[in-house]
Amino acid sequence: MSECLTLVGPMGAGKSTIGRLLSRELNLPFIDSDREIEARSGASISWIFDVEGEKGFRDREQNIITEICNEDNEGFVLATGGGAILREQTRQVLAEKTTVIYLHASVEQQISRTAKDKQRPLLQVADPKKVLQELMTIRDPLYRQVAHIIITTDERHPRFLIQHILETLGL
Repeated sequence: MSECLTLVGPMGAGKSTIGRLLSRELNLPFIDSDREIEARSGASISWIFDVEGEKGFRDREQNIITEICNEDNEGFVLATGGGAILREQTRQVLAEKTTVIYLHASVEQQISRTAKDKQRPLLQVADPKKVLQELMTIRDPLYRQVAHIIITTDERHPRFLIQHILETLGL
């Protein structure tokens, strides 16, 4: 298995939380692709969506993920945004260059974890549950397509998930 691990899954699945804990456990750098986009562009994800639209954001996301995965390094744990898997090229790079772990979370769990978060542009609508259900219908098959490992996160403590991931990786 690769020393380069990527966490994919819907918003609220725990990619950033699990990613940070997993990186500490494995003594690898943690990279959050959304934070990397913000740092390199000097703009928030919300601003990029407002000004450049989803296509502009996805262009930035694809470029940064490709760059991270192609760098010569000792390994990393990468947490991607929920829609990173929408582009075939991004899925291909992730699947070829990293071990992809799909953190699956039910729509109910996503609602619970994102209810108060105002930094999620796609959920700033009247019916966020409907949006999450629609996103899951489109994205779940893509997460599964790219994943080497699938972990269900609902009602599970992060420490349990880390242990489960490590055991699944044979570490």
